[in-house]
Amino acid sequence: GLILCFSVHLYVARVKPSPPCFHSIRGASSPTLPSTCHSLPAEKKKLKMASSFSRILSSKRKIQILSLVGGSVTAGFLLHRDHVSAGGVPVRRSYPASAEYPDLRKHNNCMASHLTPAIYAKLCDKATPNGYTLDQAIQTGVDNPGHPFIKTVGMVAGDEESYEVFADLLNPVIKERHNGYDPCTMKHPTDLDSSKIHSGNFDAKYVLSSRVRTGRSIRGLSLPPACTRAERREVERVVVEALAGLKDDLAGKYFSLTQMTDEEQQQLIDDHFLFDKPVSPLLTCAGMARDWPDARGIWHNNDKTFLIWINEEDHTRVISMEKGGNMKRVFERFCKGLKEVERLIQERGWEFMWSEKLGYILTCPSNLGTGLRAGVHVKLPRLSKDPRLNSILNNLRLQKRGTGGVDTAAVGGVFDISNLDRLGLSEVQLVQTVIDGVNYLIECEKKLEKGQDIKVPPPLKYFK
Repeated sequence: GLILCFSVHLYVARVKPSPPCFHSIRGASSPTLPSTCHSLPAEKKKLKMASSFSRILSSKRKIQILSLVGGSVTAGFLLHRDHVSAGGVPVRRSYPASAEYPDLRKHNNCMASHLTPAIYAKLCDKATPNGYTLDQAIQTGVDNPGHPFIKTVGMVAGDEESYEVFADLLNPVIKERHNGYDPCTMKHPTDLDSSKIHSGNFDAKYVLSSRVRTGRSIRGLSLPPACTRAERREVERVVVEALAGLKDDLAGKYFSLTQMTDEEQQQLIDDHFLFDKPVSPLLTCAGMARDWPDARGIWHNNDKTFLIWINEEDHTRVISMEKGGNMKRVFERFCKGLKEVERLIQERGWEFMWSEKLGYILTCPSNLGTGLRAGVHVKLPRLSKDPRLNSILNNLRLQKRGTGGVDTAAVGGVFDISNLDRLGLSEVQLVQTVIDGVNYLIECEKKLEKGQDIKVPPPLKYFK
C-alpha cells in the first residue's frame, strides 16, 4: 500500500514541550506523533517557520488541525504572513478570463476605473492562501455601480495577503483614493505622541462633540468579508480577553449583541455608541453581514468615552469620544488606550496587521495607513449656505457629513467634519490637520456673522 509521512516544523507559542493536546491528534492512518517539541530560540527562524506552516495547509484543513492543537481556532499561534508570494494560489476555472470579465461600462468606482481585461486575466486565476479570489474582492464594486458624483472604492480585502496577491489592481486604486500615495515607492509613518498636538481645544459655542477612531486587524485571521464563523468568534475571544486587562479610566465591560435586547441595542445606537446591522449594499455585497449578530459586540469604559467595536466592518474599531470641543484630550485618551490594547494583544501572542508601505491593514482600502478618522460635530449655519464651503473643505483636506453621519442631512447647520486622508500621514499630522481646519471654519463662521468676507485657503498638498 501507500506509506505516506506528512510532517511540518511547527512553532507553537506559549505551549510547553509535549503538551497533552498533541497526543489527541492522529492522522488517518498513523496513530503516532513525535513526542517532543523543538525549541526555536532564533527569532528569524521562528518567523520563517510559523509563516511557512500557515501556507502549507488549505484554509479548511488549517482550521481543523489548529483547533485540535490549541483548543480554539488558531489559539496560541502567531501565523506571520510577511513573506507571501505575490503570485498567490492558483484557481481552477471552467471558462476563460474574457468570458468572466465583469461589465463595468456604467460604473463609477475606483476599482472599475483601474480594472482592465489584461489585469483581470492576470489576477482572476489567483487566490490568497486562505482561498480569497479577485472576484470576491471586486464583487461589491460590480454589484454597486456607484453614483455619478460619488466615487467609492469598489473593492475590499479578504485577508492581509489580498494586498499583495492583487497588488496590480489594488495599488492604483490606493493611489487614486489616497491623494497620490504610491505603495510601490512610499512608506507610511506612524506617530501616536499626543503631546505634539497644539490648539486642540475648540470654541464650545460651535463644536458640540469630538471623536477619534481607527481600526485594527488581528494578524493570522481572515478579515470580515472572508472570515469563517470560527475565525470571527476567535477575533471576539482574543480581543475581549485582552480588554479585560484595561485598568483605571480605561476599565470597562463587553456587551455581546447576541445577549442584548432589541431595546438595549437601539438605545446604544441612538446614543451614537453602537453600530447598526449593515444594510448598505456596499457592505452586504462584500459579505460583511453574514451570520449577524454572531460574535459581534461593543466594549466601552465606564465613562463611555473609550469604545471598541468588535467584528463590524473590521476586526476592531477603536474610538475615543466626548461632548464638547477638547480634541486634544480625546486624542490623548485615544493614543493611551490604543497603545494599551496593542500591548495586551501582544502579551497573548497576537499582533495587529501592519506593513511599512500600507500601515495598518484594514478591510477597505480607503482606511489603510492610520485608519484614523478625527471628527467633530460643528455648527456652521451661515457657512453651510456659502457656495465656497466645498472648495474650502477640499483645500483643507477635510470632508463633511450630515449630522447623523454618511448620507444624512445637516440639521440646524450642524455638520460632521473630519479628515479626508488616511494613508501617508501620521496620526498626529491628521489630527492636527482637523484642528487647524476646523478652527479656520469657525473663523469663517464668525466673519460671516459680522458680515465680513471670507477667503478660500490655498490647497494643502502632501503627495504629487
